[in-house]
Amino acid sequence: MCLLDRYKLSWTVRGDPVKVTRKLSAITNSKDDEGVLVGKWSGSYDDGKSPLHWAGSVAILNEYYKTKKPVRFGQCWVFSGVMTTLCRALGIPARSVTNFASAHDCDGSISIDSFWSESGEPMEELNKDSVWNFHVWNDVWMARPDLPPGYGGWQAIDATPQEASDGVYCCGPASLEAIKRGEVNMPYDTPFVFAEVNADKVNWELNEVNETTIVGVDKRSVGMRISTKLPKGRTGCIEHFCYDIQREDVTRMYKHEEGSNEERTAVLQANQNSTKKGLYNEGKQSDVEFELVDKETVPYGNDFEILLKIKNISDEERTISGCISTSSIHYTGITANAIKTVQVKEEKVRTKSDKVISVKVTFDEYFPQLVEQCHMKMSCMCRVLETKHTYVHQDTFRLLKPDIKIKAPATGKIRQLIKAKVSFKNPLPCTLTHCTLTVEGPGLQEPNVLKQSIVASKQTFMTTIEFLPRKAGLKELVVVFNSKELSMVEGYCEITIST
Repeated sequence: MCLLDRYKLSWTVRGDPVKVTRKLSAITNSKDDEGVLVGKWSGSYDDGKSPLHWAGSVAILNEYYKTKKPVRFGQCWVFSGVMTTLCRALGIPARSVTNFASAHDCDGSISIDSFWSESGEPMEELNKDSVWNFHVWNDVWMARPDLPPGYGGWQAIDATPQEASDGVYCCGPASLEAIKRGEVNMPYDTPFVFAEVNADKVNWELNEVNETTIVGVDKRSVGMRISTKLPKGRTGCIEHFCYDIQREDVTRMYKHEEGSNEERTAVLQANQNSTKKGLYNEGKQSDVEFELVDKETVPYGNDFEILLKIKNISDEERTISGCISTSSIHYTGITANAIKTVQVKEEKVRTKSDKVISVKVTFDEYFPQLVEQCHMKMSCMCRVLETKHTYVHQDTFRLLKPDIKIKAPATGKIRQLIKAKVSFKNPLPCTLTHCTLTVEGPGLQEPNVLKQSIVASKQTFMTTIEFLPRKAGLKELVVVFNSKELSMVEGYCEITIST
């Protein structure tokens, strides 16, 4: 109520969940109006604070209520947690939603546009659109009397300040039904959310006189495994890519099956309301097939290879030229540092034969260029000189850090000492220095940062932590190891505390 009063939401509209949630999505971030939470995604933290990875939304709101100043700092999952608390406090059903490979469309094209030079290198200075490794927002449940029948139910809202809407950093509510159908003319911010879950990646070649030509469209790389938490009383199943039994997949609420006629129809309909119409005139099929082999993860500390597979299905020899490169990226998809670029110069591929081009990237090459969370991007643009066909593809992957192992008793009692053993193996070919261990858990342990000794290459870090539980119930202990060379090595365990 303090927030609604402070930001002058009229009493006459406080019974309208559309207007209330739209206002909440604006005042949860501090971008326009000194709201609850300051966002920060990269760079140093000049006040010594790191992002609030584990702080509870109630704690954040309490701090804001006491100081009346924005809390520093948060990222998308923190904004979503605060929004969930605010909406539920007002009686509006809300849930956090995570979208993997989440697109960020900056210009209303409802496509993610990437520009390439004629020599095959990404022109990062022109690439304003991006694809976040993941992004978290909220669904809220409400009627939509302002829309035609059938568009009520779950609506997407987003408090993370990405793009201004009507001059204010807010987003939604956007009907999931409208998003699924590609009916992006419906309020609010439906084109932006549609692009997040179902935009195509469009590659443009820019020549020396600044003329652009489409050289490739990737239709299946945005909006993956959209997830929320299962409601209480329902049980899920462990999947090969996810060990969280509480995960519920809601992808089909946002989009039809990838590649289906219904999904393609929705994309084409959305394109008719975009700033770049007519993107989907299909070109002639190429007689050379390319595959930049995708990666899910690479163990952090290992060397890795970028593999380009080429198959000539024509009756004549073909000549391939182009460029393969790799770079580090922020989890928001923005390129951080170039790592390695290799030119492909007139590689011959005989008729009816295959060829593989390999680019090796060593630990020493990528380590100095990494940024937070260790996300990487590999890019390839190749041209068949005889036919002028161009192949373009990008793929993002993550360097996989070790998990912290926590050995702790499954149960404990209030005000009785609990000991837990913490360990992980340093996977890097170098020593970890300036090491700290952050330990916290609501009801178990106030946030505490403990200095640690160095950890030699390939050696196992081990320590024992002690704490006195303060509250009963099922509690979660969170442990995070940080060092100059390796950060955010995380682990958690659950402990049931009794009186």
